[in-house]
Amino acid sequence: MSNSSSITEFLLLAFTDTRELQLLHFWLFLGIYLAALLANGLIITAIACDHHLHTPMYFFLLNLSLLDLGSISTTVPKSITNSLWDTRAISYSGCATQAFFFLCFVGAEVSLLIVMAYDRYVAICKPLHYGTLLGSRACVHMAAAAWGTGFLYALLHTANTFSIPLCQGNALDQFFCEIPHILKLSCSHAYLREVGFTVVGCILFLGCFVFMVLSYVQIFRAVLQIPSEQGRHKAFSTCLPHLAVVSLFLSTAMVTYLKPPSISSPSLDLVLAVLYLVVPPAVNPLIYSMRNQELKEAIGKVISCMIFNTDIFSGTVHK
Repeated sequence: MSNSSSITEFLLLAFTDTRELQLLHFWLFLGIYLAALLANGLIITAIACDHHLHTPMYFFLLNLSLLDLGSISTTVPKSITNSLWDTRAISYSGCATQAFFFLCFVGAEVSLLIVMAYDRYVAICKPLHYGTLLGSRACVHMAAAAWGTGFLYALLHTANTFSIPLCQGNALDQFFCEIPHILKLSCSHAYLREVGFTVVGCILFLGCFVFMVLSYVQIFRAVLQIPSEQGRHKAFSTCLPHLAVVSLFLSTAMVTYLKPPSISSPSLDLVLAVLYLVVPPAVNPLIYSMRNQELKEAIGKVISCMIFNTDIFSGTVHK
């Protein structure tokens, strides 16, 4: 038995003990990570450089890409390194730092998804008030509020978790420092305060999900009343990608944090963590660009610039 003052490192869950499978995990996660970096980097560059995309919807999408890059960069590189070097260790301070930034990016992403749902609601249900309700200053304030909410949530959560005495060893049943698995190492009854905090956070997330569902009910009712088929197609093309991202991210995250302990297992927890932590940053750019012609054209210009060494969106070739 040990307490938290004597713990200098944690042992993360290894995907496998077989060396060949460890290397397979290394290459698989490295490929996913590089794909996420490239895809989100292209979206950020395209939105930042194309003035036609300087609208609230794309501004929030740029912030979402930044959060996706942050969340996957917080956890996946450490897991990749551990698989490559056949180790499980992460320092105590490193674990606390990883938990803080992970919660910060996830909390901010949930808040931003709410803002993005509100943006689509105003654009489709109240188009005449769109410029007033979502001016440039209002967009900056809402994005800042989302980032600030994530920071405050992470600060309170992390400080509370790592102030609890740990008496059940230092082995975590997860490939990154996730709060519920750290709580399993706590002393008897010492974790109840943090469990209550986690439950309150989950209830708030569930409330956010209900808010987004109600928003999309109003959105789809408005879209179905659009007389032209082209108008309905354009409205759906901007709403369905966001709804797919929300469904993938929030559903797996809520199952992770709200599932009963009786059905918990390392394998299930691992699969759920991959689904809400690793997969969304890699597939979100694909989801958003698949049905969005403006974004596809802007990304195509960025790629052309990279290949042919031209000024972005100007067509000037450098010799």
